[in-house]
Amino acid sequence: MESTPLLETRGISKRFGSVQALFEVDLKLHAGEVVGLVGDNGAGKSTLVKSIAGNHTVDEGTVLFEGKPVTISGPKAASDLGIEVVYQDLALCDNLTVTQNMFLGREETNRFGLLSEATMQRQAAETMKSLAVTTLSSVSQNVARLSGGQRQSVAVAKAVMWNSKAVILDEPTAALGVAQTRQVLDLVKRLAERGLGVIVISHNLHDLFEIVDTFLVLRLGQSIGSYTKTETSQQEIVEAITAGQLSHVPGQDSDEIRNES
Repeated sequence: MESTPLLETRGISKRFGSVQALFEVDLKLHAGEVVGLVGDNGAGKSTLVKSIAGNHTVDEGTVLFEGKPVTISGPKAASDLGIEVVYQDLALCDNLTVTQNMFLGREETNRFGLLSEATMQRQAAETMKSLAVTTLSSVSQNVARLSGGQRQSVAVAKAVMWNSKAVILDEPTAALGVAQTRQVLDLVKRLAERGLGVIVISHNLHDLFEIVDTFLVLRLGQSIGSYTKTETSQQEIVEAITAGQLSHVPGQDSDEIRNES
């Protein structure tokens, strides 16, 4: 019997005016699993993620978390559930330290109302250590001095230190060098080993084949299918991305499709 998914979408649809951005998309993410969300530009990947994260309100369908239907009214509601998204721009402040970034908006204070800097630094360092991030010399250094891979590590650590259960990474290795990419891929593996569910959006299939368990392919806002890594190939995934069969013709509504079939 299949275990209950940590995160699931059933029949998610989203329209922006006359544009059907998503049409009846199903996704399943289990604890300890890495799902690669792939598709060409305009396939609906970002819209799906923003719908899960509460940035968009879905028109149809259901989002379930730990088996229960949920209404995610915004990013804070997603975070309260345990869903964190690390977008491609990382949303880090260069002029602040690693610790200050990780606690931004969630600063801890003592009974006098003063910042508990030592406590925050200790917690930040412990989070980095738990993720086996060894490339940072200190959590007191400014983010402006960090490499791309180090910045990505900080953004991921910031996302997971607040009891998150599902993490979504948007193009985490884009514009990174070989060594920095390796750091990020290893970090994704460690997140799964800790029991988190991870969704990774990426155009780099070579990187994804190193870390994912399952692929979900989107094309023109629709799910082409879910593919187990051990039972597929890069060629099959590319073919699904570029020529996968659609169940709904863009520009026509579902009633028209049914009438013509």
